[in-house]
Amino acid sequence: MIDTRAIRLRWEADGSKRDERGKRLFAASEARAAGWGGVGAVAAITGLARSRIIRGLKDLAGPALAPGRVRRAGGGRHTVTATDSMLLGNLKRLVEPATMGDPMRPLTWVSKSREKLACELNACGHDVSPNTVGRLLVDELDYSRQVNRKTLEGASHPDRNAQFEHINAQVIAAQSAGQPVISVDTKKKELIGNFKNGGTDYRPKGDPLDVNVHDFKDKELGKVVPHGIYDPTTNVGWVSVGITHDTAAFAVQSICTWFDRIGRPRYTDMRELMITADCGGSNSARSRLWKVELQKLADEIAMPIKVCHYPPGTSKWNKIEHRLFCHITQNWRAKPLVSRAAVVELIAATTTKTGLKVECALDERTYEKGIKITDAEIEALDIRGHTFHPEWNYTVHPRPKNL
Repeated sequence: MIDTRAIRLRWEADGSKRDERGKRLFAASEARAAGWGGVGAVAAITGLARSRIIRGLKDLAGPALAPGRVRRAGGGRHTVTATDSMLLGNLKRLVEPATMGDPMRPLTWVSKSREKLACELNACGHDVSPNTVGRLLVDELDYSRQVNRKTLEGASHPDRNAQFEHINAQVIAAQSAGQPVISVDTKKKELIGNFKNGGTDYRPKGDPLDVNVHDFKDKELGKVVPHGIYDPTTNVGWVSVGITHDTAAFAVQSICTWFDRIGRPRYTDMRELMITADCGGSNSARSRLWKVELQKLADEIAMPIKVCHYPPGTSKWNKIEHRLFCHITQNWRAKPLVSRAAVVELIAATTTKTGLKVECALDERTYEKGIKITDAEIEALDIRGHTFHPEWNYTVHPRPKNL
């Protein structure tokens, strides 16, 4: 008579805790020891299939498996790619980056999610789930979800690197002579109000800061235009926060304010001012108003203003971008810019471990757009282009007082 109670106790204490092969061998050993009817009794106690116990009996009679193996070579469930040789190729065809926009491809201009890929593969006769698709993408095709990366700058000017070298030489010469060099640019316009601002900041868990659902401009508060000036020699920045438009007049007025508040007191032996700027925007190399306003400033401070523009499409190399603006954005991350005063305070509070200091003030002047500059006004300017690319490099000389 088979002692089912003893078999059950041994199974619960030992056999049920083994791996696949161990359970099979344990059940086979108990069935062989039980004798006639042992296979059925052990199957009822352990829940293992009779065929599995019979296979275990064959394993007991056969040679031992190689160390570490649970099944015989070729045993177990085969991978989906082994049973469906066309699956991997069709999946790769669907996710191939070059297929976007190809009218002959089934997934054209759509997000290649696991669910959509699985649906398309099922339509082609492949029985796969979204989870299987995700595993194949990662393990077999070495794919992962990726964001766009800004690396392409468009057409490159043949003298791009030469202009960088020219700017560098001019900057070093000015700094060696103790003359100020400033990098200028306008930061993107910012909405004023209780609007979402990008980034994250520490707050009590489960208590995020509530902001407006829609980013509709407040008619009274509107937007602000931060124009920055960065002095790489002293690691000091200045930002004028405008409330109307980003024009050349606003940009030059910002430089003028920097000159009065920071430049003249710091550079007591100033004889010339050097400006590095982008090739577009309010300080564009082709802007007539920019040059007219610079001429007014040169006349006012009675000293030359040397200007060097970065080549088109290279604004990210402007030092102000990665020495000043990026730190301002980091400082006010996740903080709604609820007022103009808040913008000024947040900018002025920006510091870094390398010693960056920033001063800021609100410019409430009104700057009109669309100001036309006549040819006569241009002819009256005393702007002398440099030998190398005079359209990018020029010096604005002060005119006699009687002009």
